[in-house]
Amino acid sequence: MKKNISYREKLLELSNIYKISEIQNYIKRKKNLTTSQLEHILKKNNVPIPKDHNVSFFKRSISNPISKAGKGVSGFYSETTGDVGRFFKKTKKGATGLYDDTTGGVGNFFVRLWRNTGNIGIGILNTFPKVFSTVTGFISNALVDTFSSFYTSKVEEKQTNKLVKGFGLVVFVCAIGIIFFTLKENYNQNNSELVQIDKDKSKKIEKKAEEKKDIEKQIEKKPKKKVEKIQPKKPEPKKPEPKKEKSPSQVTELVLPNLNIKTETVLSLFEDVEYDLKTVRYQKKVKPIYFTQFPKDLNEIKDTQLKKETFIKIVLPLVVAENEKILDDRMKLKKITSKKMTTDKEKSWLRLKLREYKVKNSDMKELAKRMDTIPVSIALAQAAKESGWGTSRFALEGNAIFGQWTWTGQGIEPLNKGKHEGHKILRFPILRASVKAYKNNLNTHKGYSSFREKRSSLRKRNKKIKGLDLTDTLDRYAQTGKEYTEILEQIIKQNNLSDFETVQLTNSVIKKDIQL
Repeated sequence: MKKNISYREKLLELSNIYKISEIQNYIKRKKNLTTSQLEHILKKNNVPIPKDHNVSFFKRSISNPISKAGKGVSGFYSETTGDVGRFFKKTKKGATGLYDDTTGGVGNFFVRLWRNTGNIGIGILNTFPKVFSTVTGFISNALVDTFSSFYTSKVEEKQTNKLVKGFGLVVFVCAIGIIFFTLKENYNQNNSELVQIDKDKSKKIEKKAEEKKDIEKQIEKKPKKKVEKIQPKKPEPKKPEPKKEKSPSQVTELVLPNLNIKTETVLSLFEDVEYDLKTVRYQKKVKPIYFTQFPKDLNEIKDTQLKKETFIKIVLPLVVAENEKILDDRMKLKKITSKKMTTDKEKSWLRLKLREYKVKNSDMKELAKRMDTIPVSIALAQAAKESGWGTSRFALEGNAIFGQWTWTGQGIEPLNKGKHEGHKILRFPILRASVKAYKNNLNTHKGYSSFREKRSSLRKRNKKIKGLDLTDTLDRYAQTGKEYTEILEQIIKQNNLSDFETVQLTNSVIKKDIQL
């Protein structure tokens, strides 16, 4: 035999020497036999097989079969892609014929398309036997080589260790893969469950809100009937209000009647309608919930912070609502004064506003100076100071939250009034009336002209109207003067009331271009 030849070549040379016809026939038919098959045929014919060969067990049992399988798959890919390429090339030619030939091109194109589709389908089906034979050949060859090696006792100790290590590595990689995919599936499942929980929660919240709206509508109907009995002429301008609802997203006003509501009920209502001051501070929106009076047991709340928040929640919508009415009037005033001609209706409206703001000689500049909003932080701070955060006798008995005096009107006698003092604390039927009177007081009384001048100056310079910039102008609101303004400033800062300066009602339209 020749030297430096492969183990397979040695087996083929042995078959020639011993004239093994079975192997010769396979060679004539150009069918390649594996090394294991050659060994098997030679052993069957009692031909001695050389013990020394250079082909390792791993290469012969694992590497070579995998390489052969790869070649088979590569052939499958090339044949498939070739068939697809030829299909699209023929289809393109068919499309070109469709465009060029106007008489019979359409029929020929679809015939060729049908034929090419059949060819590609047959080509794909023909590849399945090739793939199957490649895979089965790989598996059978690996098994035959493995068991043949064990049979002939040709597996050395090092080769066995390599086989065991290789098998162990494969098992380890598979185990890692299984664990990874298991964890991924569990994570995805947990996320889907959380998403589903969030969806269910949102649905419950929406359902609860809808139920609350129905209750609010029922409550709103009751006070309207009472007002109609006492003052039949005043409810008429309120009739168009439901028409303002432009979309379902708008929140309807909730007016709570004089029913001596307890603090527990109020807190429960706030929770039900999701009225939270943190949300108000962030979104700059407040729900239009209008209380007609404070709860009588508000002072029984032991938590000071909770008591303050409850007070702010009650007063804030009332202040914002009055400010938005002023802005509406201010916008209307600008439109009228910018026109050359005014209608009789507009003139009548101007006369009404001149009387309301106590402006003489039809001075439109002075009217514009007085017709302006009160900073929300100042209104809340003064209401808190004058009413003891809604717990004073004047606030509970007469809805007087700003401590306004009167000498002629209906009021409540102060307990510690001097002998020569004939004033009373002005009484109001509802809380909103007190807010309105407070607004008119600051915008009309001569004692607060410096307040209006400074506010107008800020407005002309396009500066934001902040409460802290105007507190020093309210020294004449109380007998303590400057000390009173310092207290107001302290209340605003300690309770972060400046956060509510730009708050709007949730059902309001954004006001633009209010500068005069």
